[in-house]
Amino acid sequence: MTHPVDVHVGKRVRHRRWLIGMTQQQLAEQVGIKFQQIQKYETGANRISASRLWDIAEALEVSVSFFFEGLEESQKAAPEKPGIPADIMGDKEALDLVRSYYAIPENQRRRLFELARVLSDVA
Repeated sequence: MTHPVDVHVGKRVRHRRWLIGMTQQQLAEQVGIKFQQIQKYETGANRISASRLWDIAEALEVSVSFFFEGLEESQKAAPEKPGIPADIMGDKEALDLVRSYYAIPENQRRRLFELARVLSDVA
């Protein structure tokens, strides 16, 4: 059975990897393991040793503490809003949307943001 801390750390690995646009294969190569092992880490199926977590942190250019941020909050059972995942930044589609959003020029981005707010109020 997976431990909640291992799941949280794995989600943070995946989150950071997605944010910087790195594939599982690329991370695995930098750390010196197979990409299947990265998959297991990201789902929490396998625990990440301290030395491996150190290597992953270096490859993802974050401190080791990054992987534990928000752990206490995630342990508290927050009621989920309908249609919104509890871990929205753990959702690949949401991360892709954020990455694409920030690639849009600022003036157009503000207009898109206002449009999204109007559409979400209607729904």
